[in-house]
Amino acid sequence: MSIPTTRAEAKATGAKHYFTGKPCKHGHIALRETKGACVECRKLEHEASYANRKEYFAEYNKSEKGAANKRAYYDKNKDVVIARAQARPAEAKQAYRKKYDEQNPEYRKARTNARRRRYKAATPHWLTPEQKAEIRGFYLEAQKLIKETGQRFEVDHIEPIQGEDVCGLNVPWNLQILLKEVNLKKSNKRVDTPE
Repeated sequence: MSIPTTRAEAKATGAKHYFTGKPCKHGHIALRETKGACVECRKLEHEASYANRKEYFAEYNKSEKGAANKRAYYDKNKDVVIARAQARPAEAKQAYRKKYDEQNPEYRKARTNARRRRYKAATPHWLTPEQKAEIRGFYLEAQKLIKETGQRFEVDHIEPIQGEDVCGLNVPWNLQILLKEVNLKKSNKRVDTPE
């Protein structure tokens, strides 16, 4: 499909854009909207407008009205919001978590303490000293693999401590070492044969 070369032709054919091949008054040689504006000029206008309103939006998002509107949007579009969040790559989720942790160190500390309590609660009191040493061995082995390969390894609970259906124990026979990206994909699900 060919792009109209004049505004009149674009209007007549119902096209949204046309291209003259000549520079606009700001020197851009680009498509023009049928309404008359150069798309590059429009893009620059939008960027400038966003920069000017960035502070306004930041304050609005912190306000009660902003929070109420976010909640209303979430309630109305819950399925879409959840699907969009689940579709994000694991790396993007991790980057978001890292940024949030840097901005909220008290939250990270609380989450770390909660995880330690979960691990302690999931560790049976009847484990022998040898079995406890075996658990430590998994973590030492993961650190050794990181140093040797340069890749990130983590100790994973085969039956997750916070599983969707059932909760596993922090015992040697429930541990395995996985690459970090594999462990992130696994999340709190049981996977009999890790990728």
